[in-house]
Amino acid sequence: MTTIPNVWESKSLIRFPDCDPFNHLNNARYLDYFINAREDQAMKYLNFNIYGYAAEKGLSWVVSKNQIVYIKPAFLMETVVIDSTILELREKDLLVEMRMWNEKKDKLKSILWSNFAHVNLKTQKPETHSQELMEIFKPFENKLSPPVNFDERVENLRNASRI
Repeated sequence: MTTIPNVWESKSLIRFPDCDPFNHLNNARYLDYFINAREDQAMKYLNFNIYGYAAEKGLSWVVSKNQIVYIKPAFLMETVVIDSTILELREKDLLVEMRMWNEKKDKLKSILWSNFAHVNLKTQKPETHSQELMEIFKPFENKLSPPVNFDERVENLRNASRI
C-alpha cells in the first residue's frame, strides 16, 4: 500500500497569456495557477474530483479569503512546482497553504493561504463537512507547530529557504 504524503506537489508551465509585459506571471494569475494545481493534486493523490462531488452532492468549496505574498517572479515558459497542504481542517471550512517554487525547489516564488468555505450550492450557505469528508481529509491535515499567523509563516519560510 502506498502512503499518500500530506504535502501534495505538481508542476505547471507559465504561459504567455498569463504574463505581463515584463514576461512575469501577472499577480492576479498566481491564484489561477494555485487553484488549478490544488484541483489537479486532489485528483492525483486522492482521485477526488471536486466537480463530480459538486454534481453528486450539491456541495462544494468557495474561496472565502486569500492571503498571498509575491517573493520572486515566475517567468514566461518557466516550469514551476506548486505544493499544497491543509493547515487546518474545520467543521465548515479549511485553510490550505500553497507555495510556488522554481523547478529545482530552491527558490520560493510565492506563498498563498486560502480559506475554503464548504457551501451548499443550492442555498449558497455554509455547510458542515460530512463525517466522510472529515475522514478523507483529516489524515492530510498538516498543522503548524507552533501555530503562527500568515506573516510569521512567510518569514519562517523565507529564513528556511534563505531567499
